[in-house]
Formats: sequence, structure tokens, C-alpha cells
Amino acid sequence: MLDTAPLLAETDFPTIYRGPLSVLQVNLGYRCNLSCVHCHVNAGPKRTEMMSRAIIDNLLQLIDKRKIKVLDLTGGAPEMNPEFRYLVKEARARGVQVIDRCNLTILMLPEYADLAEFLAENNVIITASLPCYSEQNVEAQRGKGVFADSIAALQKLNALGYGIEGGHLTLNLVYNPSGAFLPPSQQGLQQAYQKELGENFGIQFNELLTITNMPISRFGSTLLSKGQFETYMTLLKDNFSEHNLQNLMCRSLVSIDWQGYVYDCDFNQMLKMPMIASDRSKVHVKDLLDIDIQDKEIRIADHCYGCTAGQGSSCGGALA
Repeated sequence: MLDTAPLLAETDFPTIYRGPLSVLQVNLGYRCNLSCVHCHVNAGPKRTEMMSRAIIDNLLQLIDKRKIKVLDLTGGAPEMNPEFRYLVKEARARGVQVIDRCNLTILMLPEYADLAEFLAENNVIITASLPCYSEQNVEAQRGKGVFADSIAALQKLNALGYGIEGGHLTLNLVYNPSGAFLPPSQQGLQQAYQKELGENFGIQFNELLTITNMPISRFGSTLLSKGQFETYMTLLKDNFSEHNLQNLMCRSLVSIDWQGYVYDCDFNQMLKMPMIASDRSKVHVKDLLDIDIQDKEIRIADHCYGCTAGQGSSCGGALA
């Protein structure tokens, strides 16, 4: 796989600083039942990296010490970590809002037959990847059969009360562009999703989140192999919006890898750009029990333009 990190290292992106920490985004491991083209984690069925119970207990200590409000679980497929349910239960017992970044298809695997019910029982917010309402476009990114399984999973979630108007179980969908272009208007695309999924499959959901593809890992390698990397970076830079700087997710979030090391965001994690302590060592989740990172300078590179281009992009969707 081609490495985009050297191309992103030199940057003229503006300096940004952290605000108060309120969100832990935790990568529970790189194993996944899918191998999607746009995946910036390079996740797949053959990956073996998994967060241990010991690191998860460190996370719970940090949640208690720093009064963390949101635990955002990602992967790979985070649900494939054997400690997933333990972490969810412990976090919910502390009143923490838990988000599961679910690929939907995992809910249809026999070994995870009761997973949807578990998520509902624990009032977990599901943020589910569905890069299009078209079968052809979804399967071009994610593989054959994925669209049908995703639709079946969404119908299962709706039957449990997820995404239903007036209900308390939140179901959000995530759109990623299928190529080297920016997402369309989040509001307009949400209306299109609601119409197509509602009329064709009877599916309801709460919000659609649009996320810009980052020029790193699997997608970045694809750009390089097609000779599109520089063109895509020019697109991101030409559409830079200073207005988005104040709402960047890295100002209130840290990303933690499966070994417990801390990064300013999930994308920095994939580029191996860890948060660095004053002694130049990598910051571990245990270190955050004793050090305050508010007002600390955030590590940046050219990929940061992906979060500030156009309407902006974060793990919570558009910024503008």
C-alpha cells in the first residue's frame, strides 16, 4: 500500500489549540467483517489488533477522573472486540453517552444475533455507515451483498425503536463520497436519504452525517495509484473555510488507539502522529489521569484541510 504520510507532513494549515476535553473516541481494534474502499483505518477480517481489558479499565479510570461525557467507539468493527459489551455497560452505568460506529452488516451475522437488542437495552447511539441509498454505489465501496444486509439491519433496528420519530433510541447514518469529491449539502442529502429509504424500504432514521474522505490510508493509496492525490489535495485547500476552525472535533476530543496511545484525532492515529508529552514521549491514556491537555497545540498536517473544506467535516457530520 502506498504511504501518503510524507506528502502530508509539510503544511501551511493554521495552528489550532485544544479546548476542554469531553469526548473519548476509542478504536477498539482493526478487525472488521468488511474491507471498504474508503476505510481510512485499513480494517478487515485478517486484522488481529484488539484493545485489552487492562487498557479498557484505564479508559474507565479516565472517564471517572475527567468526567468524560461521550464515549465514541470505533474500529474496525468495534463490536468484534470481546470486551465491547463490558465497556458499554460500565460506561452507561456512569451515565456516559455511548456511540457505536456500526457498519450495520455485523448485526446480521449469526454470532452477533442479539447485538441489536443489547445496544437498545443500553440506549447506545448507533452511528451507522451507509455511503448511499443506491445498491450499486454501496457495493462499489463496500462489497457485494452489503447493501441488502444493511437494509435488513436498519429494518431490524427500526423494529426495536431506533430512529423512530418521537422515540428515545438514536440512529444516525453516515455518508462518504464514492470518489475524490466533497460531500454535497448534508441537509439536502438527508432529505434524499429519508425519501428513498422511507419509500422503498420503510426505513426511518434521525440524522444523516456527511464525512469527507481523508487522503490517507486505503483511500489515500487509491488516490496515489490513480494519479489523483495532488488534484484532491488542491480541491480540499481551494475549499478551505476558516469558519470551520472553531468547530473542529479535535478541540474537544482525543482519539485512543487499541494500545492506549493518545492522538488528537482518528486521522492522526492512522498517520502515526501521536500526541507528544513535554519530554517528547508518546502520551498514553494513563498519562491523561495526571496531565491537563487543555490549550495544548494540536498536531496538524495537510489532511486537516479535509475537515475544513466546504461545509466542514467531523465524526459528527458537517460543521457549517
